[in-house]
Amino acid sequence: MAALHDWLAQHADTLDQSASLGDEVMPALAAHGCFRAGVPLALGGAAGEYGDVRDAILGIAEVARHSVTAAFVYWSQRSFVEYLLQSSNTALRDRLLPALLDGSLAGATGLSNAMKFLSGMEALSVQGSANGDGWLLNGKLAWITNLRPQRFVAAAAVAPVDGSTPLVAMFASDDVGVQRSDNLALIALRGSNTAAVRLEHVAAGADYVIAAQAPAWLARVRPAFLGMQCGMSIGLAAAALDKAAQVAAAARGQLGEQIAAAQQALSALTAQLLEGVADGRFVTAAPALFKLRIALAELVQQALMLELQAKGGHAYLTQEEDGFARRWRESAFIPVITPSITQLQAALAKHAAAAA
Repeated sequence: MAALHDWLAQHADTLDQSASLGDEVMPALAAHGCFRAGVPLALGGAAGEYGDVRDAILGIAEVARHSVTAAFVYWSQRSFVEYLLQSSNTALRDRLLPALLDGSLAGATGLSNAMKFLSGMEALSVQGSANGDGWLLNGKLAWITNLRPQRFVAAAAVAPVDGSTPLVAMFASDDVGVQRSDNLALIALRGSNTAAVRLEHVAAGADYVIAAQAPAWLARVRPAFLGMQCGMSIGLAAAALDKAAQVAAAARGQLGEQIAAAQQALSALTAQLLEGVADGRFVTAAPALFKLRIALAELVQQALMLELQAKGGHAYLTQEEDGFARRWRESAFIPVITPSITQLQAALAKHAAAAA
């Protein structure tokens, strides 16, 4: 993985501020087996420490140390892989998985809206009308990552217009009626191929259905979705704390104890996340997972502040900032990635009120 880390370190600022290398991220990650992390060996996966999605969480965290843009793409691709692994539609899994694992096909999660729907935060933004044994999809997904222009597939939660149980279906970039916008004008992570998609009478046959009963399926897949999302926070916080520790040690400053305490907190939160994903508690205890996601986001902000304090004015000098400006911009994304910290806090308040 050293070669990948070197490539990411060399191009991290470009990936953050430009779309010029957007098409190179997927091949770079795939060449080092990133998307195979946590996938069963029998399905083309790679052997790892745990042999499940925890390997992907740690893999995303390691990439995020060098580039959150690349980690964002990794999360999207590996999340779509996870959807197929947890789908009863094995024919769809077997058809798409090889190309997703080798990086020749981009997978976009598309389920941020669905995760908010599951927690009662908003309505589904894609509607479905019965069409033979499948559906016609209409709606818009305002923010999807990894929409690689060459070809992509994406997942969406669909609300049937007849009021029946929502489902999860996929669509492909070359399907009639799929309209991809230009890349969104982001302040960071511009190499992530993030755009909006409009669906107009897009045919999704039964072979495109990932889950026929969206609510129960989304609850099962949410720990992996949010767990891998947390990998971005873990990696970014670790990178900032490592830089802060290096500078503080050299300067013999007064921040050493605070940095060490933050590093210990990061290790503890990471352990809690991995344990909860492994034992399945987050399937029914979503608030515990929400609290971990919030705590990790707060730790990212603390880590960046410690890095800034350790470097002082040097962090404001372009010739000396050593990636700090990029990490600062990346850190601004952590609280707003869907579901955002504000949305999670609202969901926790709603849960607490219901419990009371």
